[in-house]
Amino acid sequence: MKSIQKGFTLIELMIVVAIIGILAAIALPAYQDYTTRAKASEIMLAAAAGKVQVAEYFQVNGKLPATADLVLPSQVSTYVASVVQTGGTITATGSTADARLSGKTITLVPTDAGGGVLNWVCSGTIEAKYRPASCKQDAKT
Repeated sequence: MKSIQKGFTLIELMIVVAIIGILAAIALPAYQDYTTRAKASEIMLAAAAGKVQVAEYFQVNGKLPATADLVLPSQVSTYVASVVQTGGTITATGSTADARLSGKTITLVPTDAGGGVLNWVCSGTIEAKYRPASCKQDAKT
């Protein structure tokens, strides 16, 4: 009489566990990078909120605002420690909630492109792989 195998052998189970381990080793770092990019997007949004105010000041007065001329509303959140405007330049700083973004900045620098148009250049100390797409290239307002 032949015996019919019921269940899996030990080697088959070990192969499945190894495959799951390899997939997890690849997926976890990718997921951590993804969540850090999402948090960096929040920092970018906090900085971008002041662009309208700087552009409006520029339209009305014909010059970029001095530090005392324009005070941006507080944009502090879980991942944003501060947003500061200095001479039209807007700098948002990451909070300590994420070690990869703690104390790192996104800076938006306006320049007069003529005709009442401001060109915005995004830079900062946040690693390029974590920056939002809108901060990887120049944008116009």
